[in-house]
Order: sequence, then C-alpha cells, then structure tokens
Amino acid sequence: MKKLGLLPKLIIGIIIGIILGTTRIEFLVRLLVTFSGIFGNFLGYVIPLLIIGFVAPGIAELGNKAGKLLGITAGIAYASTVLAGILAFVAASLILPAIITAGRETAAEGLVAEPYFEIQMPAIMGIMTALVTAFLLGLGMAAIKSDTMFRFMKEFQQIIQKVIESIIIPLLPIHIAGIFSRMAYAGEVAETLAVFGRVFILVIAIHIIFIIFQYLVAGSITGVNPFRAIKNMLPAYFTAIGTQSSAATIPVTVRSTLNNDVSDEVAEFAIPLCATIHLAGSTIALTMTAIAVMAIEGMTLGFGEVLPFILMLGVTMVAAPGVPGGAIMAAVGLLETMLGFTDGQLALMMALYIAQDSFGTAANVTGDGAIALIVNKFARS
Repeated sequence: MKKLGLLPKLIIGIIIGIILGTTRIEFLVRLLVTFSGIFGNFLGYVIPLLIIGFVAPGIAELGNKAGKLLGITAGIAYASTVLAGILAFVAASLILPAIITAGRETAAEGLVAEPYFEIQMPAIMGIMTALVTAFLLGLGMAAIKSDTMFRFMKEFQQIIQKVIESIIIPLLPIHIAGIFSRMAYAGEVAETLAVFGRVFILVIAIHIIFIIFQYLVAGSITGVNPFRAIKNMLPAYFTAIGTQSSAATIPVTVRSTLNNDVSDEVAEFAIPLCATIHLAGSTIALTMTAIAVMAIEGMTLGFGEVLPFILMLGVTMVAAPGVPGGAIMAAVGLLETMLGFTDGQLALMMALYIAQDSFGTAANVTGDGAIALIVNKFARS
C-alpha cells in the first residue's frame, strides 16, 4: 500500500466505504464515521496553523526578492489565477445545472450512521485571524529582514508539512471511506459518483481551454506562435501529471520554457516563483468542484459569493505545500468560512479535487511557461 499513490488509495477508500455502507454493516460504518469525525476535527485544528506556516514565509520570501520583474511576475500570476476562477464559475454556472439536476432529486432513505463518540479539537484561532496573522508576520519579516524569525517560520513550515505528509495525507483515504460509507448507508451515493465523472471531464476541458487562452495572450504580446509554444511545454505538462507537484516539476518546466526562446535568467527566476504563486489550474478545479458539491445538495452559489473566495484563494495558496492535495488543504479554511462548507461537503470536495489533482498541477506548470514568455518580453524592453 505504501507504494500506491494518493489517488489509488483514495479510490480504494471510496470503494470500501461504499461496500460497507451498501451492505449495512452498522458497527463498521459507525466505526468509520467515528474516525471521520475525529479526523475532521483534527483537520480543522491544523488548518490555521497551515495557513500561518506556509503563507507567512511565502510572503516573506517574495518580499526579500528585489527587482521590477518580481512585481510584474506576481501581478500576472495573480491575474491569471483570478481569471481562471472566474472562467470556472461561468462554465460551472452554465453547464453544471444540467449535469447535476438528477442529483438534486435523489432522496435519502432516512438511515443515519451516528459516530460512537466525538473528540472536539477547537482551533487556536479562526481562519481569517490566521490569514491576517500570516500576512502580518510575512510582511513584517520582509520589512525588518529578520533572519531569526524567518528561520523559525521555515522550521514551523517543515513541521506542518510533516503533519500533512505523515498524518493527513495517509489517513485521508480512511476519512473519505467514512464519508462514503455514511452516504451509502443512507442511500445517497449512486448519483454522487455519476456526478463525479461528469465534473472531472468538465474540469479537464476548462483546463485545456484556459491553457490555450493563456498562450494566445502570450503570443499576441510576444509574437510567439502560441500552439508551437504549447507543444514545447508538453513535457512539463505530462511530467506534472506524474509528480502532482509544481515544485518537483520545476527542472522540466524550466527546460521546456527555454525551448520557447525565453532567456536563462527569466526562466530560472519566473518558473520557480510561479511554481508557488501561480495556481490557475488548481483554482479552476477548486471553484468548479465547490459549485458542484453545493449543487449535489441542491444549493447554488452566486458570483458575489464566489468572487471573494477566488480572490482570497489566489493569496491563500501562496507557497502551498508541494505534496499531492496541498492546494485543497490550503483552501479548506476558505471553504468553511466563506462558502459555509460542512465536514461532509469538505470530504466530498477533497475526493473530487484530489481525483484531478495531477491535471490541475499540469495546468499550473504549463501556464507558468506562458507567464515566463510575457515576463521575458518585459525584461528585454
């Protein structure tokens, strides 16, 4: 099992949960539901720490980098991420109601699997408090150039990343199994799985459309053939599908970017930076899956609710951990506070997001190449 990736483990967890819930083995279902409740509470405790641990040093690192190219690159990356989220919202609003209509009509059979017991783990601070604290610390470290504080925050970041890699990610399939066992026990799982497949295909399609849009814009600014540029970035795209990490794909992304006649200096600066601040593919997936999860339960989200979420998402995922599912972990707090997600909705969201995580990462790194093309144009002017 250790050699399996996160996605196969997640699929196994879903299958086991559905089998146990469908066969109505009550004590096993309740056991899984108990674990899911404890895990969900632990996750709620960790999220504020994760935000501080990753956002604060990420902002401090950005602040320590000098030069006009930093502002240009960061601005383009943020604009790209926000545009990606808006495109995802428009596509989801137009297409998802037709895809998920049947899911709204699916009625539960009235059976509820209750946990044997609960363990409360109140977070040490709220999500927005953690975000403000992270900004304050990050900007403060950059302003006073505090090496001591920065080293402390980097070590704190390593601790939180260890928690994610050693506890949260390995136990996540069991948590998902508990959620799906409860859904199957109540008779709610069939249409949910059907919706998963449709949303997955839609997310990949929007990824491809946005990548083409990015390179059309880059091509119009730089004069480069956008489709030749995309072809040159394909090695990075397919490598990211395998690594599920923008950071791990940096060497291939840099090499692919150099094939588009971007200078060594720009490629070696822009690509590592964008690997941590440009998450257009992840934003598309998070936005669409959030709307899909709400639609499964017959709820809708308006643009006025989703836009602030997208704007904050572009900031909160700065320096998201380079592990599979890192972006969704960084976004959980916003889903709770800004969109009102429950534990069950968060678990569905995780399952939906992680199923396409590798493709979201691939869209991220391919888009990094388009940003590098534009930055290269500014660097030469």
